Amino acid sequence: MSNSFLSSEEYDERAHALYNEGQFDEALELLREGLSLYPTAVELHVGAGYARLAREEYAWARRSFEEALLLDAEHEDALAGLGEVLLKFGQVDAGFRAFERTLQLGYDDDVDLMLQIGRALFREGYVEMSLTYFERAVHHADDLTEAVACIGYAQHRLGNDAEAMTALRQAIGLDPQFAEARVYLANLLYDAGDLDGALREFEQTAPDDHWDELGIWRLIELKKSVYRLPDTDPEFKPWEARLQVLAGEPDAIDALLAEIEQASEEAEESAPVAPSPGQLETLGTLLTGLASQQAEAVSTNVMTPEGDTHRVVMRDGSTFEGTWEAIVQALRDARDAGRPIEEYMAMEARRFYGATGKRVDSHAPEAFIRGSADAGMLRIVR
Repeated sequence: MSNSFLSSEEYDERAHALYNEGQFDEALELLREGLSLYPTAVELHVGAGYARLAREEYAWARRSFEEALLLDAEHEDALAGLGEVLLKFGQVDAGFRAFERTLQLGYDDDVDLMLQIGRALFREGYVEMSLTYFERAVHHADDLTEAVACIGYAQHRLGNDAEAMTALRQAIGLDPQFAEARVYLANLLYDAGDLDGALREFEQTAPDDHWDELGIWRLIELKKSVYRLPDTDPEFKPWEARLQVLAGEPDAIDALLAEIEQASEEAEESAPVAPSPGQLETLGTLLTGLASQQAEAVSTNVMTPEGDTHRVVMRDGSTFEGTWEAIVQALRDARDAGRPIEEYMAMEARRFYGATGKRVDSHAPEAFIRGSADAGMLRIVR
């Protein structure tokens, strides 16, 4: 379908719709077409900047925002976008100035803009400053659930759990169906030792409200303890099904081992006998062959030229190197050495979601690290 008769505003609206659907490539293509016809359209340059930012093309995003500001030096969305890009490049003071300029221009009552700037600061680790922007948003819209919840997330990151719980309860009071804040609050209560309070909040959530395994495992554990429910109680089936969805498909070895374990249990119940040497040899051959196939696939699709060694750089500049598992363990040890790896990944995934709105897989170390990189919480060097 030809776009020959579209105005610059129509190009902007259509590209914005594509952007909201996550179709960043298509949005950028449409914006390029629009700019070829309307090179001085500020909104199209701004839109291109955000599309580039979503594609992690930071240098190009910066250029787009700067071109927009050459046309309109007081464009608030261009200033906010430029500030975010400057933080990505480590030009922190310049980024702060771009954000502050929006306040000087009187846009502190633009709630969406304040939330956007707050999230950008939060993602890059400037949590205390992000809180000031979240508070500005709430000052002008104290009934906006999302803004109130962001204050809770920031307070938690700053170690102010009492304030975080107060904000999250306020968000839930504004919208009892806001499951994200309720799950977050339930986990905070659990961590604080208020197990009754945690269970009350967990029980008001549904399986699909959870995007990491941690809350579900805690809910199951609490229900078993409080209500004395057996492992086989039908109450747990929908939660276990959700755990399977979040964990993803088991790999070939896990599937084979599960089948072997089930067959072994059935055999023991009927007539337990020791496996013959031939059976053990066959089993060993199956597992060895399957492991070799999986290792070959990993070598082809995942591993770097250096082998199974990777390196990630955190936002504060600290570097971690090793296998995916070793990196996650080092991250865990630096933050909470006493916590199991699976629980650490689930908790961090929940925290990242609160910070960025992006889901991070927590079922395996590699998926967790790659998801964290996609959320902007770290950078994979190799």
